[in-house]
Amino acid sequence: MLNNDICLQSARTLTPARILMIPANLIRELLAEDHDFMKAVVFELASAYRRTVKELKNQKLRSGAERLANWLLREERSQGGEGRLTIPYEKRILAAYLGMTAENLSRGFSALSAHGVTIKGLQVDIVDIGKLIDYARPSPLIDEGEPRLPRNQLTAATL
Repeated sequence: MLNNDICLQSARTLTPARILMIPANLIRELLAEDHDFMKAVVFELASAYRRTVKELKNQKLRSGAERLANWLLREERSQGGEGRLTIPYEKRILAAYLGMTAENLSRGFSALSAHGVTIKGLQVDIVDIGKLIDYARPSPLIDEGEPRLPRNQLTAATL
């Protein structure tokens, strides 16, 4: 955008969306004239870079089952932390997001059954979240923070 290069990314929406296109020359003018706008853009670029590095580490340093386990922990927490979650989109979309085929996603769920995960349709139950955390080994260098058990369920294995 800033140097007129071809954009290296594309995007798809999972739901109907309205897209706003702002001419690049207007953005360049605002960057030159508006200090607060420039700071906001720099902050967003830094945040996007950080997310990209975390995604790259997630893809390269973890197996498919480990990526799935960490996604389940984050999603379970975002859906209320009750040990149950609903996959919010088709499994093939989740597989693509995690960098695997639908078949590998299915194998990942099978592998996670030994670590306290059951699945029926889009409904996932985490029967033993401590066991799943031990398997997933969340990392603050990759994940948005380590999933934590409620204080009354903390054990030496989960700390």
